[in-house]
Amino acid sequence: MGLGGVAAVTLGAAFWDDLFGEAESRPLRAGPGYGPLAPPDENGVRLPNGFHSRIVARGNELVPGTDYRWHIASDGMASFPGDDGGYVLVSNSETLEGGASALRFGRDGRVEDAYRILSGTSQNCSGGGTPWGTWLSCEEVDSGRVWECDPSGQRRALVHPAMGVFKHEAAAVDPRDRRVYLTEDLEDGGLYRYTPSDWPDLSKGRLEIARAHGGAVEWVEVPDPLARRSDTRRQVPGWLRLERGEGIWLDGHTLYVSTTMDHRVHAYDTRRERIEVIYDGLATKSAPLLRVDQMTGSRAGEIFVCEDIATDEIDMGVIDRNRRVSRFLSVTGPQHERSELTGVTFDPSGRRMYFSSQRAFPESELLPGPGAIYEITGPFKGAAA
Repeated sequence: MGLGGVAAVTLGAAFWDDLFGEAESRPLRAGPGYGPLAPPDENGVRLPNGFHSRIVARGNELVPGTDYRWHIASDGMASFPGDDGGYVLVSNSETLEGGASALRFGRDGRVEDAYRILSGTSQNCSGGGTPWGTWLSCEEVDSGRVWECDPSGQRRALVHPAMGVFKHEAAAVDPRDRRVYLTEDLEDGGLYRYTPSDWPDLSKGRLEIARAHGGAVEWVEVPDPLARRSDTRRQVPGWLRLERGEGIWLDGHTLYVSTTMDHRVHAYDTRRERIEVIYDGLATKSAPLLRVDQMTGSRAGEIFVCEDIATDEIDMGVIDRNRRVSRFLSVTGPQHERSELTGVTFDPSGRRMYFSSQRAFPESELLPGPGAIYEITGPFKGAAA
């Protein structure tokens, strides 16, 4: 159905394996990261030395070089390699009209085309790419479902109600255990896993929700994934309550989940079935990241984490292999007022990062902006030559 598998940039499971049970004895600490941030550039982006930004798509405007008008409120994104050496970047629209669009890049990084890949949905927030080259677009409404999309736009999107009807946020595919993990953006949301009956066909399968006893996790089947009589999470007493589970990223046997309301990043070991807090934004007054949201991994074993917070400067942080945390970039200025950062992802080579300032270019003090997608290039660690 899709292109090449979602761009694989992994952290190396061994890096995180040695963190379990050590959260209290080895607190995250400030680190040098990529260096101090320069003053804002013409796009209102503060970056380390050697990095540069450009806008590749702006909401409600034609994508340069195409006749396609880009959607507003860009959210979750992923990239997929193409057969010609180029790649496709998909992006959700977190609006009532919802849906998702795609940008097709040539091997030189220039935008060659833009088009719609999903319509007729609502509040498409985040999602996740699959190893077989499709995009799982998640609806963040109470009746939200997961839609499997073809990044090339050539095939109609498929809806998968068996993956649960709830306020979806993000998805992460585990090809080893042949499962999909899902987050729920509620202040008492659950953490789910879905096991297809016939991998990789996602149309039928078993939906479970996590229950935790200390750090040990138990998975319990959701009796009615379609939520016809009761919310999915409320069907299983004692479910693991996550305070707005948002970003999710799988590397090896470790699943990372960010919870926005309590400023934490959790790590779940899929083999040991244990979960730990590895970052707590309230642990110290100098913690560099608050309201942690969507995340991605780099080829060098780093986690890049977006902030969902409307301040004078909105940050994206990076956690390195030595458990050091630092700011990687900030957006600031009038064009980013009352915005948030979403959709962080890399191209297949790891040389280009993409993110959205979801409400960039506000129309007034009361009306949010249509948002824009930014590309960051520079000396990313571990990027392909």
